[in-house]
Amino acid sequence: MNTSVSNGDPFVSLPEIDEAAQRRLHARLEAAADETGLLDVAYRTLDTPVGALLLAATEKGLVRVAFAREDHAAVLDRIAQLVSPRVLHAPGRLDPAARELEEYFTGRRSTFDLPLDFSLARGTFRRVVLTHLPEIRYGQTASYASVAAAAGSPRAVRAVGSACATNPLPVVVPCHRVVRSDGTFGQYAGGPEAKSTLLTLEAGP
Repeated sequence: MNTSVSNGDPFVSLPEIDEAAQRRLHARLEAAADETGLLDVAYRTLDTPVGALLLAATEKGLVRVAFAREDHAAVLDRIAQLVSPRVLHAPGRLDPAARELEEYFTGRRSTFDLPLDFSLARGTFRRVVLTHLPEIRYGQTASYASVAAAAGSPRAVRAVGSACATNPLPVVVPCHRVVRSDGTFGQYAGGPEAKSTLLTLEAGP
């Protein structure tokens, strides 16, 4: 048995890792986890004009979209705590969401047709607000006050702001279309530059 090593490194003679084989293995593990019901939350990232977006989905639908500034690792940890610890990088489940987002960012889509899971939207009123946001048409904006009125609570302007600030599905659920009464942006999870980019994209040439 040859036990010789090179330069004192016992691992130098080990074969190089076959990345293609690793990808195939991961794909098999992903499929097996999905088939056996062990994949509760799948995630992937997507490069976009507003930076890398984290996409996560349960069997019910898209559950989280997160900007890089939110710290993707922290977001996944939060999902593991609040939804399920069985979280796996499984891009396949997110293919429809990735495709629709790519169409949106290239100006070929103005609405999303994705099943959504609002598990991370805490509070009844917040969920009501989020369900009203897609009613703000592409290329338009609405004030926090008008959204509060549409949600049935005209005085709940601050609560609308809170619902938008904690929206677990930005871009897809368009909280970026909600602005202050004076037209200024207000707070946004992706930051003011991301909000400006989205509104400029929707405004067209």
